[in-house]
Amino acid sequence: MKANCLSIGHRGAKAYVAENTLESIQKALDFNVDGVEIDVHCCASGELVVFHDFTLDRMTNGKGELKHYTLSQLKALKVDGQYLIPTLDEVLSLIDKKCILNIELKGKFTAEPTCKTIQNYIQNHGWNYSDFLVSSFRFSELETTFNSDRNIPLGVLIDADMNDAMVFAKTINAKAINPGSTLVTRDNVNLAHRNGYAVNVWTVNDEATIKRMKDYGVDAIISDKPDCV
Repeated sequence: MKANCLSIGHRGAKAYVAENTLESIQKALDFNVDGVEIDVHCCASGELVVFHDFTLDRMTNGKGELKHYTLSQLKALKVDGQYLIPTLDEVLSLIDKKCILNIELKGKFTAEPTCKTIQNYIQNHGWNYSDFLVSSFRFSELETTFNSDRNIPLGVLIDADMNDAMVFAKTINAKAINPGSTLVTRDNVNLAHRNGYAVNVWTVNDEATIKRMKDYGVDAIISDKPDCV
């Protein structure tokens, strides 16, 4: 069993406070997590905002696609009736190097502005490359990140085949494979480790699966209940 399995809060502490809000991220920090995972999109005015869905309908009192809204329009909305949609800068200011930040490139064209933001925080705010992991299901966004700054640690998000992910991971010198928990076996964790990749599994919330993932030797568990990891 891996003794130092990291606890990463999924969209903050999603089980306790509305996902991807500053309040949810603060809740995760209160649990002394090793990392926080968030999602980013570009809004119509160009800023990176922290939000999971492509549409606003599920989580806010807004309607339609997020990419058509400016930041000021998004800031006028309420998440879950009470919270604001944060920018990536606001999340970085809150975390302030207290833990690793796993930024998932959810929307299109998020790689370049994310790289610039990371570089700014490294150059001007005392962060290190090791404080970040940039992940995505969008392999083209990961390729753009790799070509923009090869020092940024990358994670390949997958919900299908771990072997295919490892083949792609090699082309971008990725540090991690981030598989869904149903894909994970002891053998493919060992294979990933032999190939030099960390395995960060998502989204694991129940005690039995958390125990099994730890027994398989995963490096990190991304959970809505990071206090249980």
